[in-house]
Amino acid sequence: MTDGVAEALARNDTFPKLLLRNAASRGERPAMREKNLGIWQSWTWAEVLDEVRPFTLGLCELGIKRGDKVAIIGQNRPRLYWSMCAVQALGGVPVPLYADSVAEEMAYVLAHAELVAAVVEDQEQVDKLRSISGEVPGLKTVIYDEPRGLRDYDHTNLHSFEDVQAMGREFLNKDGDAEARFKAEIAKGKGGDIAILLYTSGTTGQPKGVMLSFDNLVISAKNGNIFDHLDERDEIIAYLPLAWVGDHVFSYAQSYTAGFCVNCPESPETVDNDRREIGPTYFFSPPRVFESLLTRIMVRMEDAGAIKKAMFHFFMDVARRSGEKILNGTSVPLKDRILYWFGEFFVYGPLKNRLGFSNLRVGYTAGEAIGPEIFSFYRSLGINLKQLYGQTEASVYVTMQPDGEIHADTVGKPALDVEIKITDNGEVLYRSPGVFVGYFKQDDVTAATKTADGWVHTGDAGFFDETGHLKIIDRAKDVGKLANGALFAPKYLENKLKFFPNIQEAVAFGDGRDMVCCFVNIDLISVGNWAERNNIAYASYQELAGHPKVYQMIGEHVAQVNRDLASEPMMAGAQIHRFLVLHKELDADDGELTRTQKVRRSFIAERYGELIEALYDGSGEKFISTEVVFEDGRKGALSATVKIADATICPPQADANAALPEAAE
Repeated sequence: MTDGVAEALARNDTFPKLLLRNAASRGERPAMREKNLGIWQSWTWAEVLDEVRPFTLGLCELGIKRGDKVAIIGQNRPRLYWSMCAVQALGGVPVPLYADSVAEEMAYVLAHAELVAAVVEDQEQVDKLRSISGEVPGLKTVIYDEPRGLRDYDHTNLHSFEDVQAMGREFLNKDGDAEARFKAEIAKGKGGDIAILLYTSGTTGQPKGVMLSFDNLVISAKNGNIFDHLDERDEIIAYLPLAWVGDHVFSYAQSYTAGFCVNCPESPETVDNDRREIGPTYFFSPPRVFESLLTRIMVRMEDAGAIKKAMFHFFMDVARRSGEKILNGTSVPLKDRILYWFGEFFVYGPLKNRLGFSNLRVGYTAGEAIGPEIFSFYRSLGINLKQLYGQTEASVYVTMQPDGEIHADTVGKPALDVEIKITDNGEVLYRSPGVFVGYFKQDDVTAATKTADGWVHTGDAGFFDETGHLKIIDRAKDVGKLANGALFAPKYLENKLKFFPNIQEAVAFGDGRDMVCCFVNIDLISVGNWAERNNIAYASYQELAGHPKVYQMIGEHVAQVNRDLASEPMMAGAQIHRFLVLHKELDADDGELTRTQKVRRSFIAERYGELIEALYDGSGEKFISTEVVFEDGRKGALSATVKIADATICPPQADANAALPEAAE
């Protein structure tokens, strides 16, 4: 190895270089685990290098070269993470896609990114690529991990992961300089090179390809590690979509920089059980997962015996009084501290073990607002759950909550090396080492998003409170006004509704109209359990959603939200006047949600235009037939007569009323 190569490798400014460092300095420590057929398989850092090296050389034999884009498609599998590193070692750019995307959604990204190869998990993904091969003529090579069902396929341009590794090992055996050439190729990589191309979820249109450099990711990951004191002793479970920037930073960038172990569950369906077996010390989840876990806990407690139920509620009252204070290190009366100790033994400890959080040091949630009661529930158990605010364009981190400064209604203070400013119109801007290079093949959109001096427009409206913590109100473009001038912030209203465990999703309308109306999706687990306990028979989601008692329950939730809004000066005029419970769950396969489960407002407004007009013309019900897409790509129709209900409106409180004229200006 020449001095120049050794010097370049020592910079540790790319992930392949970090892999070489980890294999040399902590080679015997576990780097990855995967549960297969009920058994956890482990790889040390040295063994990961032994897997990546031949695969890299095999890719080289297949013609992958510097600058090539390679798709990575599948669930969280070690070989897919190794494929990213192998592509980067050759100077290529991995492009992860959502595993549950239908073929038509993939076609746009595959063509736009100019992909030449793909590494996929299994037959399902191979079939998707085959079905759109005519739309992606540049995609010549497909490599698969799981061979089941692929034996009789044409393997001219189709290769198994093992076969590509075998090609690399053969190259290593034949060429005595292969190892040196492998390291020399890695040494060519620089921190400023594009490390990955991540496509946004496409909330408002076609996804945009966000180009992140190694510097963006390595520096952001190191700062995150420093902030939360993460090191090689930590454990994380990788279950989030590979195409999402959160998984790339938490399960890849931070692992390579800190050296901790990443655990891949057996399947998406076994994540909860697998998490319980691993006991991660570091965990991230969107609010939807924490809400679902809490719903299941409460459902089980309703079915528990009288003694267990009484003990649970007694100690949860203790936790609500003292749990967060103890976690934050503030003063608590001796009696409550003793009771909390007993609660840890009888309730909190077993509950954390059931959730897989017994060893958790740091937990994060982001992406949506989390209900204050839900947030406080987990923290009261002694779980250090915090919030952060981030974007793909920021390499995740914009703000983070420091330990001891945790508030349910804020997203924290600026992360390490991050600057934030609020424009005159309330938009949040940031600048940091994690700021993206640009949008792939969209220079005009890049220029509109990122200023010449590096400030990024988030598109979110927010402000700093008196403690220096950032509060996010809504997407700036979504904030509007009613016809009478009252402020309309749809996400703010929707989040208030979604704080109720019976409501899975909500979509509010009102900009430029006389009043606010909304769609509601019920949570089938929560409402289904409630229906069983109340002897309400139903055969489908549609039947349950239209039941009069369900409408009565949702009406009570809407009334509670309106009572809350009545006491808020800026929002008292945006109370919900009418609502309906949709006859189907909003679904990403139907285009109503993004793959990260965000509502696509414009699409929903167009798709359900008849229902929206019925909300505003005084109708009591409306018939609608909706096209649905099944998992196998087939299409069908779902028809229903949807009931429309009036909500209880509360008079604004005196202070809110006084503030309305100012808010309307």
